[in-house]
Amino acid sequence: MPRPGLPKLIATDLDGTLVRSDETVSAYTHEVLDRVRSAGIPVVGATGRGPRLAELTRNDIRAADFLVMAGGGRVVDQTDPAGPVVLRDVRLPGADLAELLVAIEAEVGPMTVMVEALDGPDDPLWGDFDPSWPYQDRFEVRTRLDCLNTDVIKAFARTPDHDVDALLDTARRIVPPEQASITQAGLGFIEICPPGVDKATGLAVVAQALGVDPAEVLVFGDMPNDLPMFEWAGWGRVAVSNAHPLVRRSADEVTLRNDDDGVAVYLDRLLSR
Repeated sequence: MPRPGLPKLIATDLDGTLVRSDETVSAYTHEVLDRVRSAGIPVVGATGRGPRLAELTRNDIRAADFLVMAGGGRVVDQTDPAGPVVLRDVRLPGADLAELLVAIEAEVGPMTVMVEALDGPDDPLWGDFDPSWPYQDRFEVRTRLDCLNTDVIKAFARTPDHDVDALLDTARRIVPPEQASITQAGLGFIEICPPGVDKATGLAVVAQALGVDPAEVLVFGDMPNDLPMFEWAGWGRVAVSNAHPLVRRSADEVTLRNDDDGVAVYLDRLLSR
């Protein structure tokens, strides 16, 4: 169980955890996070969203001192008055991704594949059209050859013949971690990131910059891509009640669901005790 006192760093996932199902963050949640910062505790937004969604991310967690984006591949320090400072930017070579996709498809069959290569505001993903992808306004159809002709921030892949968790298990069996980090974030697609990239390694960059030990970090999450930071953080690991079963089982505590402001309710009680 979390130890007495207050953590020295708090990190929370966004979609499905801090952000509600209607894609909003309540005024109550913003107010509680402001009080966390006023108590001298830095706040980190830890998300799978890529840097092209930085403006949306800053709006959803306005109190954030740091952003861990792209599942850990991009880390941004927002405390500098001169403007955001990028502390980490890791990409996967397109040629390496091509080899991984061939290996996975040899077992599971053809996949829908999209890549995130651009980091300008609201830049689109590229790749195969898939009607299940929820953000069609930020997507551009391109051939796989075009998609793999550059380094990428991450790739998304799915096949209708496999549940996303089954596909994830298969992909991890085929692709060793030294070649890529593979996870899923609740969108129905596996996410293929550069090796060594996950939310824990991204948070470690923040912790090192602040001189904070992992044992002093409290984290919140809901999906398998949050599990690395659950394993890394030692002060407390809290799942929202709508979380994936694996995340709930890995948590020290379970708070209310995202639609009931579970993160803010937990932090409000923590600050009040």
